[in-house]
Amino acid sequence: MSNDADGQYEVLSPWAVVDPIPLRGIATRVDSLEGKTIGLFKNFKRAARPMLEVVERELQKKYPTTRFSWFESNAANVLETETENKDKFREWVEGIDAAVAVVGD
Repeated sequence: MSNDADGQYEVLSPWAVVDPIPLRGIATRVDSLEGKTIGLFKNFKRAARPMLEVVERELQKKYPTTRFSWFESNAANVLETETENKDKFREWVEGIDAAVAVVGD
């Protein structure tokens, strides 16, 4: 395991099986959270709101210029893009730079 200058770690598998294709995310990572808008996706479960409130508070302390935008889903195990909320959801996604989603179990 090695640590590079930006605090990221490379972790090697103890199984010694290595995928020749490096993993990559579905979207480009933001370089910093400073000045960015972070989407907070809350599902319908009771613990989701308190969990995201803590995330928001801690991120705000560390990145004071960060803004937050909430999206609240009342649907159980249904993607917002498959419901009557899909236009509202797409509009929310277009207005954020990164997202945090929780399952409030």
